[in-house]
Amino acid sequence: MAKTDFKTVDEYITTFPSDIQATLQAIRDIIRRAIPDAEEGIGYQIPCYRHNGPVVYFSAFKNHIALASPPPTIEHFKDSLTAYKTSVSVVQFPYGQPLPEDLITQIAQYRYAENDKKSRKS
Repeated sequence: MAKTDFKTVDEYITTFPSDIQATLQAIRDIIRRAIPDAEEGIGYQIPCYRHNGPVVYFSAFKNHIALASPPPTIEHFKDSLTAYKTSVSVVQFPYGQPLPEDLITQIAQYRYAENDKKSRKS
């Protein structure tokens, strides 16, 4: 992936080999179904979904797809994420394993709702 000035999610996805493109498109589809009215774009040069602030990001690496969400999202789901490598704001889904669609959906919807709550308090 040489290009680093992406304007669209499609542009980001097409820079990867076809097998990784398929996985990236699959996670994109899961997120779009989970939070259909979130704004899709590029943030930090990776795909991003926003609704009253960032909801989730995803990106491809050598051995995994990363799903990132602002803290404390990953902490909230820690019991469901024990099979995956995590950090404060990222969970890694290894290639060669099915994407956990229900879990990705729950993460996206949780953060979306959290952003809604914060925006109503403002």
